Amino acid sequence: MDNEDSSFESSEMLASFLTSTPLLSESWRLCDLANTMPSQGFVAEQTGSLGYLAFSGVQLVAGPDPTSARNLEPLLTSTNDLFSPLQHQIDGEEEEGQEPVMVHAGLLRVFLSVYSNPSFQNQMLKILEKSKSIVISGHGIGGTTAGLCALWLLSYLQSISSTISVLCITFGSPLLGNESLSRAILRQGWAGNFCHVVSKHDLVPRLLFAPLAPLTPQLHSLLQFWQLSMTSPHFALLAAKLPDESKAEIFHTVLASLNGLTQAEQGKKVNCGFSPFGNYFFCSEDGAICIDNATSIIKMMHLLLLSSSPSCSIEDHLKYGYYVRKLTLQVLMRTSFPPRELPESSYEAGVALALQSSGIACQDEHVAPPAKACLKLERRTGRTPNLNCANLAIKLSKIAPYRAEIEWYKASCDQSDDQMGYYDSFKQRGASKRDSKVNMNRLKLARFWDNVINMLENNDLPRDFRRRAKWVNASQFYMLLVEPLDIAEYYRTGMHRKKGHYIAHGRERRYHIFERWWKERPIKEEEQKTRSKFASSTQDTCFWARVEEAKEWLDNVRDESDPRNQARLWSDLDNFARCASELVERKEVSKDVVAKNSSYCLWVRDYEELKSQFVGAPQFPSIMDREVVS
Repeated sequence: MDNEDSSFESSEMLASFLTSTPLLSESWRLCDLANTMPSQGFVAEQTGSLGYLAFSGVQLVAGPDPTSARNLEPLLTSTNDLFSPLQHQIDGEEEEGQEPVMVHAGLLRVFLSVYSNPSFQNQMLKILEKSKSIVISGHGIGGTTAGLCALWLLSYLQSISSTISVLCITFGSPLLGNESLSRAILRQGWAGNFCHVVSKHDLVPRLLFAPLAPLTPQLHSLLQFWQLSMTSPHFALLAAKLPDESKAEIFHTVLASLNGLTQAEQGKKVNCGFSPFGNYFFCSEDGAICIDNATSIIKMMHLLLLSSSPSCSIEDHLKYGYYVRKLTLQVLMRTSFPPRELPESSYEAGVALALQSSGIACQDEHVAPPAKACLKLERRTGRTPNLNCANLAIKLSKIAPYRAEIEWYKASCDQSDDQMGYYDSFKQRGASKRDSKVNMNRLKLARFWDNVINMLENNDLPRDFRRRAKWVNASQFYMLLVEPLDIAEYYRTGMHRKKGHYIAHGRERRYHIFERWWKERPIKEEEQKTRSKFASSTQDTCFWARVEEAKEWLDNVRDESDPRNQARLWSDLDNFARCASELVERKEVSKDVVAKNSSYCLWVRDYEELKSQFVGAPQFPSIMDREVVS
């Protein structure tokens, strides 16, 4: 099993990076400082081109009691598009079978309160002006505020195509949102931007798995103890005044809830409102392990808490400074291990070292075996992300003949004597073997690219996959070549009459994703040059869908008797005619668009004929006299 020794490679690399740089210790130092300044809510610091922002963990959750924050609310309905990339809607339609992105209600209000503070906004402007990288951190409640701040910042930077990198490091942070939030973060490729440091016994990251309403009085006392301890460490003596019965009741309620989650059958969806996201950095006195699989994270939270006690679980929330100092003084997951006890398999040795670093004794018969199983579960099924990517590259080369056959079909359609062009030839195709094969190739390519998206969203591909030029260019070439065929099939089969027009109701999700990849790529200088001949493929892949809508408008304007509706239709028609004419003028369309009998040219003739019947109507240059340059 030596070929499996990379099972923990990505997690170990991330954890080793954090412990071998000042990022972890500096983030904690600023969190500790922010905890002593609760009135300000955050502290900021600039070190060269690296900006730090840390949120205080001493903040009150909005609501009548601490348990009210366990309620989830939609993230996107009350935040004025601050987190718009996280929405799982496409042109207003929710993805089937998914609940909306939901977050911790009280803590969302805490973040929005900080965000609306002019002092925070001024500080962020300064950091953005000076930084190439930004590290956002927080302890406890400050950790969830940091998480929301990082999500907002990532959303903002994406909207302006900024190259500033963002890393969020939390210490003992409660859970933030539901599974839809976790999936949305994966979909954006942001999971690697989050590292949640969780000590072995800390109760806070586990609290929201449990029903808290019956424990309201106990939680009030517990929150007061934590907050007093952060602002004034000498108040830690108050720990002795917390009744042991209250500590035990909270501890066992959380432990029982985690036990219920982990006892669910494998593969069965657990009915739990909250879900972890990003990387979880479990630390103990013996080292640390880094896990990014949600199921493994929940199981490890349970197993580590099994070896704890009510007092330890409460006091551990205040010991992150101690753990950070220990971690920076030792090499992660390379603690002493008697050679005679090391398993021969490098994979099993990796599991054993990870188990020891988590602080679980191998001799513990109750915890060690399930912990080992949990660590093995963390190993991604099949190949690692980079190997998956290499395997996909091989598959991409294998589907090249399908793409080549469609290219040959396009060329033959464009040269055909019927002068209909690529789009209309496929839309009006017969039952020939050639047409059937092209349609089959279209479906095979769709399956390949849908699989690529599924792998990416399941975290089975490298996190920078969507930015790799090879895949951005390949997906764009696929979209330019094949989406016109999908549009043709949509209107050929009458789906527009059942569902509505293609752009709003029929466009496949993969095209929205590939379009975003293409827009986010670095633009080369040669792409900005003026074209001297028509493009090999129409650059607006939805062009033919716009033609189909314009055809319907033309039919409707003939029958419309209401002057206001008629004026609206003419406005839509004129706008399309103008935009289409400009595309043709700039030669951003394929020559099949200007083929004599294409849908577009037939539409232009009908449009100009109808337009000429209206006195004083503006006329657009006819494309019929344009020379087609091949």
